[in-house]
Amino acid sequence: MHHHKSVVVVSVVVLASAAMLALKSVTAYATAPQSRAEAPAFFRLMLGDYEVTVLWDGTAAREMDRIMSKPAVVRGLYMRDHQALPVAMSLNTFLINTGSKLVLIDSGGGRFVGERAGRLIANLRASGYQPEQVDAVLLTHMHPDHFGGLVDEGRRTFPNALIYVNKRDLDYWLSAAAEEMPARQTMSQQAHAAVGPYAAAGVLRPFDGVTALFPGIRALPAPGHTVGHTTYMIESRGKQLLLWGDIIHSAETQFLDPQIAIQFDMNVDDAIAARERLLADAARNGYIVGSAHITFPGLGHVSSDGQVYSWVQLPYAAP
Repeated sequence: MHHHKSVVVVSVVVLASAAMLALKSVTAYATAPQSRAEAPAFFRLMLGDYEVTVLWDGTAAREMDRIMSKPAVVRGLYMRDHQALPVAMSLNTFLINTGSKLVLIDSGGGRFVGERAGRLIANLRASGYQPEQVDAVLLTHMHPDHFGGLVDEGRRTFPNALIYVNKRDLDYWLSAAAEEMPARQTMSQQAHAAVGPYAAAGVLRPFDGVTALFPGIRALPAPGHTVGHTTYMIESRGKQLLLWGDIIHSAETQFLDPQIAIQFDMNVDDAIAARERLLADAARNGYIVGSAHITFPGLGHVSSDGQVYSWVQLPYAAP
């Protein structure tokens, strides 16, 4: 009997020691420093024979309830959906590999938009490409959150790329008129800084109107947001992707009410008309849409129930 008791005591001691060890190991893991590193942000999609890679440039803080028309409606919708203001607005760019050309649509904000932007090149490299490989950059329009990534401290980020931009936008933002308007002065100076090095190198390529730029890549102007705001239709083997730039800034409000405009629109009526036209077209024809400012990766379909439009994000899946 006595012998049996000592076995029990030993067992209890062993169990207690094991429990202490388990606690110790749990404590050790819990005190590991938080990493805080973000995943490389690129998203891949096959469109027919073309490889599309969405590259995230980061975010820009935007007080949508202050910079959009119908501020009370905007604030109400964000509150209803438990969304914080200001919004962390995504800056999405789109890299198209046609098999013979590597074409980037928009370049993010670079150093022009604040510390939360400027991640394009890191994500480009993480996705398996180098800036030197880019053959062309197509700009949807001449706003700094779209052209900022073209330069870094005065140097061309894409040393072998041609830069395509709608002539009307280019002419306006580089004009004396834009330079002299206090509200647009900074943007105009930034436009000069971004495209200047490419103009000096003779690789700036203005186009006007509907233009086939590369096989399967067409420029389709949709002015309003800016005078030369342009969308790009990408097409391969009957599959279509419309990269529509700044047709939508706020998915939370502008699908429900396309009449809601943003302060950055140069011609509000034209911007609203372009949005209504493209929403109707995308809902009717069912092609994929790529949006510069809808939460990364900003790829989806426009759906309509006959009353209101809604955004249906593409599934997150390997291509």
